Amino acid sequence: MMKIKFLLAAILCSVVGFAQSINDYKAVIIPLRYEFMKTDNQYRLATLSKQNLVKAGFEAFYSNEQLPDGYTDRCQVLYIDVKKDNAFLVTKLFVEFKDCYGQVVYTSEVGKSREKEYEVAYKEALDNAFTSVYALHYKYSGKPVASAKVAQKITAESLAATASVAPAAAAVKVAATPAAPSPDLKDPNLLYAQPTESGYQLIDKTPKVVMKLFKTSQPNVYIASKDNVQGSLILKEDGQWYFESYQNDKLVSEKIVVKF
Repeated sequence: MMKIKFLLAAILCSVVGFAQSINDYKAVIIPLRYEFMKTDNQYRLATLSKQNLVKAGFEAFYSNEQLPDGYTDRCQVLYIDVKKDNAFLVTKLFVEFKDCYGQVVYTSEVGKSREKEYEVAYKEALDNAFTSVYALHYKYSGKPVASAKVAQKITAESLAATASVAPAAAAVKVAATPAAPSPDLKDPNLLYAQPTESGYQLIDKTPKVVMKLFKTSQPNVYIASKDNVQGSLILKEDGQWYFESYQNDKLVSEKIVVKF
């Protein structure tokens, strides 16, 4: 069983990685709020991120912006994340560039600041972290990035081949959880799941974060937040995902089309 798990993990890593260069991506998407922030653009970190990205040669857009014509595939762009290292009397930040699968393409050096005022410290630490990004001398190559559709096909074929050697008991265990059917990739309401440390964030095609998911002990149930409404995302017996919440003391159930 451990051998099967190892093979599955190896296949997934080889598929989603694709060894893409940072130069193969047309632009970078910036969230308005990083995980350690309490409000949107706190300490002007989203603004400072965009300024640094543009200075480094990237096209950069906030997550709530409509992308211009020419951006038809969410896998054409990178998604930036700024992480904070906890340290005594020192502010430490580093930058991660992730692809559309949530895989890290590049991680910057750690930027540090000993300034006591938060806004000054965060700016200095972020600017220092971007020093290693500038050193990349980014220039868009025009090389096509492997699309989600290609990765989906390779993953499905590879997993099917590997699963054929799994014990029958494992197959029974997998079948016990209802499987969502493959979503229609042309559905205008389709949301894409990006992995986070606590679960997933669902983004639309613009791309904009529409919903945040947090793992529970059940693989088919997530704690969910959408438009400041708290609820649950549940995989029902019909194989569809539903966002359920209470609004005006009434249970509301909304079908969600999502590609994990």
